[in-house]
Amino acid sequence: MIISVASGKGGTGKTLIATSLALSLRNKAQVQLLDCDVEEPNDHIFIRPVIDRTEAVGIPVPVVDEAICTRCGRCAEVCAFNAIAVAGEYVLTFPELCHGCGACSYLCPEKAITEENRETGVIESGKADSIDFTQGRLTVGEAMAPPVIRKVKERTNNDGVAIIDAPPGTSCPVVESVKGSDFCLLVTEPTPFGLNDLKLAVATMKELGIPCGVVLNRAGNGDKNVIDYCESEYIPVLMTVPLDMEIARLYSRGITLAEGIPAWQKEFIGLFDKITEIVDERNRCPER
Repeated sequence: MIISVASGKGGTGKTLIATSLALSLRNKAQVQLLDCDVEEPNDHIFIRPVIDRTEAVGIPVPVVDEAICTRCGRCAEVCAFNAIAVAGEYVLTFPELCHGCGACSYLCPEKAITEENRETGVIESGKADSIDFTQGRLTVGEAMAPPVIRKVKERTNNDGVAIIDAPPGTSCPVVESVKGSDFCLLVTEPTPFGLNDLKLAVATMKELGIPCGVVLNRAGNGDKNVIDYCESEYIPVLMTVPLDMEIARLYSRGITLAEGIPAWQKEFIGLFDKITEIVDERNRCPER
């Protein structure tokens, strides 16, 4: 089963939930944790893996042989991202804008365009006790996270439970991270911003056809608005984590709920059981 953990906004406690879930399940199932928040991966702070494999990630960008190029402009016409342009006698390429689709080289009538790999990040893999761990790191200054995220997800092991820690928000990196998931946990907080961005995240999951449930973190004042919204959209609130100074202290020291307060492990196992029940029911009745 693939469970993605996402949030409409940053700072809701998404990483706390993802790592605590992984640690709680490690004695129950074969667990893999994939950190797809490649611009700022921090799951490693909490589970402290031993990294034993590193692989560069890149995308193919165009290289123009101006000796045979006729400056016909066909490459610029087909590039949806303005990564290549013809200006008089010059052909200009902008590698930072290139999405590596290959259309320019494929459609060049003179075959004057080849491709070379441009490194945009790395993926790192290892283990934290029995947990298989993979994270991506986007090179500072790079704008495109999806190619690195795709490489991280290539390491997904479908034999056990794969937990994907997605980036915050609802943009392309989030979509790339959560697509293909059996279930998405949306972590939110009882604030106006939290509720607003939860609505955006729910709309994204509905568009992708991914069933979802909510974890309400820092519960306290304002819970009713979030709960009322979830009830109106028939979205289950699967777990509530209170606003608690001890939890905040643990988090600030890089300690998850599952380790710092072992009683929470039972709660996270219960959370997994609820997700399994929802997914099984959906598989039995896919029209729902």
